[in-house]
Amino acid sequence: MAAVLTEQAFAKVNLTLRVIGRRPDGYHALDSLVVFARLADTLTFVPGQPLALTVRGPTGAAAGPVADNLVLRAAQALAGRVPGLKLGAFRLRKTLPVAAGLGGGSADAAAALRLLARANRLTPDDPRLMAAAKDTGADVPVCLDPRPRRMRGIGEVLSGPLALPGLPAVLVNPGVAVPTRDVFAMLKAPEVAGASSMPVDDVPRERAALLTYLALHGNDLEPAAIALQPVIGDVLAELRALPGCRLARMSGSGATCFGLFDSLKAAMRESARLARVNPSWWLRSSVLAEPRVDAG
Repeated sequence: MAAVLTEQAFAKVNLTLRVIGRRPDGYHALDSLVVFARLADTLTFVPGQPLALTVRGPTGAAAGPVADNLVLRAAQALAGRVPGLKLGAFRLRKTLPVAAGLGGGSADAAAALRLLARANRLTPDDPRLMAAAKDTGADVPVCLDPRPRRMRGIGEVLSGPLALPGLPAVLVNPGVAVPTRDVFAMLKAPEVAGASSMPVDDVPRERAALLTYLALHGNDLEPAAIALQPVIGDVLAELRALPGCRLARMSGSGATCFGLFDSLKAAMRESARLARVNPSWWLRSSVLAEPRVDAG
């Protein structure tokens, strides 16, 4: 029997997100500081079988038609670049909320590419992996090697990994989906010629300086997302009211928000407090910037 391979698809969190403007091709040029939480979907793979995908898990039903899933799109994109690529059967256990600003679908696709690389003995730096990632979706490249990075262009221009301190956090999703295209349509960004040329070495590596930096660099999509889903504003207000919350912000195009704390213990305590008041919300405590799995 073929060995079953497993990869974690870690949640992507945009600590900052600046919209540079709308490009002539209709896409938006961004500049974002991206980290990953210790929260993940789980993707398994059995090589040698026909290409297939089954989706299960608490948020699996919200993931949409299997035929449209980015896992299959990523596999097909790589197969088109690697002659004789050994495909197989994927099984996705989905626990991250969908259309939530956490890049869940993109992280799943990136995990699929890593699994295919392992099964086919492709090196992690094989350029065909990154090419397939770019062809699959804007957030897939940064998820391919889930470490803190500066992400620019439409997601294809990546810095090297950044050595950032772990940031204990509470992550909250109020259970509403926010389509990215709707947020950008409301933003009405000006036209620009290309990507940002901001340096990446201005991101502090020390915790106190990093928190100051984050306070000065927000998420340009937040006002538009709140206009579409006012409950996002409610989530941010409740996070900011929690004792010890150092900063609260929306991730990506929403609706997931995060609050930063001084310790994971404090984040867990305040997450439990918030859950008692809002039992229908998806709430997790985690550490950002360290891609390892938390139990909860």
